[in-house]
Amino acid sequence: MKAIAAQVLIDASWERTQSGEADARPWPWADTTPVARLTVESEGAHAFVVLEGSSGRNLAFGPVHDASSVMPGEIGNSVISAHRDTHFRTLETLRIGNRIRVERADGRVVFFSVTDVQVVDSRRNRIALGSGAPRLTLVTCYPFNAIQPGGPLRFVVTADWIAGAGNSPLPQVAHAAVLSDTVL
Repeated sequence: MKAIAAQVLIDASWERTQSGEADARPWPWADTTPVARLTVESEGAHAFVVLEGSSGRNLAFGPVHDASSVMPGEIGNSVISAHRDTHFRTLETLRIGNRIRVERADGRVVFFSVTDVQVVDSRRNRIALGSGAPRLTLVTCYPFNAIQPGGPLRFVVTADWIAGAGNSPLPQVAHAAVLSDTVL
């Protein structure tokens, strides 16, 4: 019941954000706000509100933006993570060429195309945050059907910005991040 109520509150805070509210927290004591709505187009469209800050507390409620990465659409790599058995279960069906739409809190909409899908060991690999163009990296734990949560493997989807339609990337902002050891 709490999970359903949380999603309703998160969706409502996204709507308030879209209406111009500066600090639209999902509930009064929340330490996060929505920063984007992510629509993944694979075997149908799946839309999720993305919260700021990749803490386990925020991750419990939905996809989270890693604050050490750029916002989607800025020059550089934007990293978004979610649990493998809830919100990012849909990543399992993504293929190269699938599109991802990101609507940012500032109203800007950017599109990405999946360019790479791989399983990596978080003990040996890090996500590069530098990129000459906007890039989006979606991360979740792997395997999707694991009985016990945790483990070092991550399912990583890389998507590059689709240029055109008057879209131009925002300037690069300096950031640094690593693959999360948080259980996804």
